[in-house]
Amino acid sequence: MAGMGSGKYTELGLFLRSRRERIRPADVGLPTGPRRRVPGLRRDEVAQLAGASVDYYNELERGAGSQPSEQMIAALARALRLTADERDYLYHLADRPVPAHGSAASHVHPGMLDLLTRLTSTPAQVITDVHVTLVQNPLAVALLGDHSGFRGPRASFVHRWFTEPAARRLYPEADHAAQSRAFVADLRAAAARRDSKDTEAGAMIGSLLAMSEEFAALWADHDVAFRRNDRKRLNHPVLGVIEVNCLNLFSEDGRQRLLWFTPAVGTDSADALDLLAVLGTQQITESTR
Repeated sequence: MAGMGSGKYTELGLFLRSRRERIRPADVGLPTGPRRRVPGLRRDEVAQLAGASVDYYNELERGAGSQPSEQMIAALARALRLTADERDYLYHLADRPVPAHGSAASHVHPGMLDLLTRLTSTPAQVITDVHVTLVQNPLAVALLGDHSGFRGPRASFVHRWFTEPAARRLYPEADHAAQSRAFVADLRAAAARRDSKDTEAGAMIGSLLAMSEEFAALWADHDVAFRRNDRKRLNHPVLGVIEVNCLNLFSEDGRQRLLWFTPAVGTDSADALDLLAVLGTQQITESTR
């Protein structure tokens, strides 16, 4: 990564420190501990939350080192619970363009992040209205796979569903047709809610119409329905089929959703979900939902 101008980079370090010092450990799901020598979070705690090395984060706060990537800036913004304006300012200090709304680096509302942090015993994640995964808790990664590596159109699970056969492995084949129809109806509802000047959803729909005959046929049916509460069967590579309830909490503008998964009543899914913390992400090689 390229280096940065020393003045702006110094300001970036000072800004990170000021945001770090205002956050209590309990705000981000960390134990307070009996003795803390610094206000707010420690540097190593921010690094842990952002998925960075402690040495790298220390260099950022000192105004040294290399220019952080867009993905690292997004991770730091989430770790520090920045507002949208603060997040944009951080990108400015790092000489990086502010990501387009709806991308994998989109700003996540601090309130949703707070709720996600508190959901420690159930898989949960925040996605956009076109099914781009923004952040997952560890149990969601264990259940669904790590979605953090997808960029461009592939960041949307709906896009992968209709263009990449591997994306369908998570659902039993008998459920594929119903999932396809639900995804298309949900995408139509999301696109209709967006501003007429928005291009993201329109570009995705155009791409899918050109790439997938299945999508084109379902789109022609004009079904429209947001996915709110679903009962799903999920294929786990170790635990087998797990039946869950998928619950949704929508942001005020409908552009983001907090999803969390609970065991379906009358099944043995509760025991399977309890094993997720033990199994972690081992043997999960595809990121799906």
